[in-house]
Amino acid sequence: MYGELLSAICLVAVLEGLFLFVAPRGWKRAAEQLHALPDRQLRWIGATFVGIGLIALWWTRRAF
Repeated sequence: MYGELLSAICLVAVLEGLFLFVAPRGWKRAAEQLHALPDRQLRWIGATFVGIGLIALWWTRRAF
């Protein structure tokens, strides 16, 4: 189980690195736009992504 968690964290690092490598200007623009948002809205966005991620994880673990 810990190996799977570590693998998932490493995959996140790879994906984040790819975004920075492929489109650094786009990533900067996105970060600037996020910086301009109020904390409440950022929390809502974060909670939405957590929910989507949990549902996707549940779905993939159940399907395979």
